[in-house]
Amino acid sequence: MRSFALSLALSVAVTPLALAAETAPAEVSFADMAVADSLTGQPGDPVEGRKVFANRGLGNCLACHMVQDLESELFHGNVGPALDGVAERWEPGQIRAIVANAKEVFGEQTIMPGFYTLDVGVDVAEKFQGKTILSAQQVEDVVAYLATLKGE
Repeated sequence: MRSFALSLALSVAVTPLALAAETAPAEVSFADMAVADSLTGQPGDPVEGRKVFANRGLGNCLACHMVQDLESELFHGNVGPALDGVAERWEPGQIRAIVANAKEVFGEQTIMPGFYTLDVGVDVAEKFQGKTILSAQQVEDVVAYLATLKGE
């Protein structure tokens, strides 16, 4: 009973700290084409990031990008650059900035959406207003996945 009470007390005490580490979309700090700090205070999971990247209902990254690692998935796009070797072209902070809000890196002319921003344009469907495309953790997971994509 004593260890249960201690575990409960620790989980209640730790939970607010874990939640406090997440950066709100409006608070993301872009500097020198990068977001240096994790949005969650936690490392991303590349396995989960691969799933988000390939999921057409989440990031839908394959609609624009080709990745050899996901060659078993159908319909890779060619609107954006192929991402093989992306980990050698960009630092994790730069990848994080691009995924969070590519317009902060490439300018307003880019067609890549911001996946962790509330600045998503006009005429946004009511059910999507005030929401990001991906969660902070999903962004971190995608960054971790992309950081594994080294050149051949």
